[in-house]
Amino acid sequence: MDLLISIVKIIGSVGLFLFGMQILSEGLQKSASGRLKRTLEMMTGNRLLSVITGFLITVVIQSSSATTVMVVSFVNAGLMNLFSAIGVILGANIGTTVTGWIVALLGFSVDITILSLFSIAVALPFLFSKKTKGRDFAEIFMGFGLLFIGLEFIQASMPDISSHPEILSFLSRFEDGSVSSILLCVFIGTILTVIVQSSSASMAITITMAYQGWIGVWTASALCLGQNIGTTVTAYLASLGASTNAKRAALAHTLFNVVGSVLVLFLMKPMLGIVDWITGAEIFTLTESEMHNVLPTFLASFHTLFNVFNTIVFFPFVKPFASLIEHIIPDKKKEEDDHYKFKYIAGRAEAPEFYLIALKNEVKKLGLLTKDMFFSWASLSSSDSLDSVGDEILQLKKREERADEMQDELTSFSILMLQNSQSPTNADELHKIIRVIDELESITDSIYNLSKLTEDRFGKGIVFSKEEREEISGYRALTGDFVSLVVDNLDTNKDDILSSSVVFEEKMDSEHKRLSNEVQLRLENNKGDFRTQLLILEVERNLEHIGDYLLNISETLSGGKSADHEDEIN
Repeated sequence: MDLLISIVKIIGSVGLFLFGMQILSEGLQKSASGRLKRTLEMMTGNRLLSVITGFLITVVIQSSSATTVMVVSFVNAGLMNLFSAIGVILGANIGTTVTGWIVALLGFSVDITILSLFSIAVALPFLFSKKTKGRDFAEIFMGFGLLFIGLEFIQASMPDISSHPEILSFLSRFEDGSVSSILLCVFIGTILTVIVQSSSASMAITITMAYQGWIGVWTASALCLGQNIGTTVTAYLASLGASTNAKRAALAHTLFNVVGSVLVLFLMKPMLGIVDWITGAEIFTLTESEMHNVLPTFLASFHTLFNVFNTIVFFPFVKPFASLIEHIIPDKKKEEDDHYKFKYIAGRAEAPEFYLIALKNEVKKLGLLTKDMFFSWASLSSSDSLDSVGDEILQLKKREERADEMQDELTSFSILMLQNSQSPTNADELHKIIRVIDELESITDSIYNLSKLTEDRFGKGIVFSKEEREEISGYRALTGDFVSLVVDNLDTNKDDILSSSVVFEEKMDSEHKRLSNEVQLRLENNKGDFRTQLLILEVERNLEHIGDYLLNISETLSGGKSADHEDEIN
């Protein structure tokens, strides 16, 4: 019964530690959102910049697993190549050592209770701040406070084994430095990390066990190696069902950590000697009580040296390593069908700023598809030839169906992100994205309606007069200019775009009224065929709807409504 209670306490303590780390991560992300967005631009073919980027991202979001899943997602979405991904993964492994240093330097050298309560006290007044930055700041300190409380509970939950010599005798068997003992500890470290899904949490557990006297330097160091292998499982699971390149990125992460761990296993003793020299701990000459006091910083140093060493070893061979990965996982002959699938992995909600970048990138693609559809119809509409009309209509239909698929996929993903929204700012961005997607899809519906009207015109042999052709041509050109303005500026929210959109929409409304009056006059004076005039009215009505949708997009992106449009709605 006592054993069960101890296990439950440890599990609960780890859970609190992970929760604190998540809150800390969210606060850091939101306070550094602008910088996070700019880091995507650093992920280029430059190996050094990729490594630095991976390091910085992991320091901010406090999870190498999250960074690697993100990398796999970017590769899957085509936002990053394998060469850059490997560099980011190298940097992420160094970045994840920061948590170990926080635990080692602050978790045992100061009164954690005072430290955690101080952090929460600092956070408290900012929790009620009306400013977003103030609340983000509060989350950072609240996260630190919960993290330290969790660490304190982990320490308190570790049973005192000083009075149980039989347990000490059992554990001492793993401290002989033998190959079998080290391999077993590597395996245990791997399984532990797979279970808790966080190498930072398993590192905290390892450091705490070492400090409490459960394990020694050999056992703890081997557990660290295992944790670096276990952390690769998350990225591997994220790559299941993904593209070939995503699987390659996940395999690169696995091979890097596994090969690096195996390499360090052969150099275990000299590596520990180097750490001993760097720290000046003289770890192998200390008594057990003295050793346990210096083990936290010793293990943090070993963890850092291990990942830095691996990065230095692999860094010059990134290109050959990428080629090897591509050879192991060759390209498939046909990886995708004709249906749209949002190729992005987001099983967890870390670093939403990066997911927003990917969403906006896809929205831009939907905008370009919409623009392409409009001008394809415009070209078809301006022709009097019956040649290839059926094929053109079929192509427009396929693109309209693709737009429908994009709306379904991107909206579903946006809603998923909304459910995990970490800040009002992100929620506002996601609401805007959903609205823009809906308006763009509505435009594609109107364009397809226009293509069917054109098909009817050809099918019924309707021929426009010179006056009618000029009316439609002018209104069509005005709409095309409006489409180009909005689609070309989907990634901006400049006020001048909204003002220009208002001018366009007013021109379109005015022109629509004028053209409708012209049609009415022709019908009253029996100057035009009834079917032709009805078709012209339908064309103009669909174009006018497109103008409304475009203005809605501009208003959404700018975060407000124009006064005139507000009056129309009211």
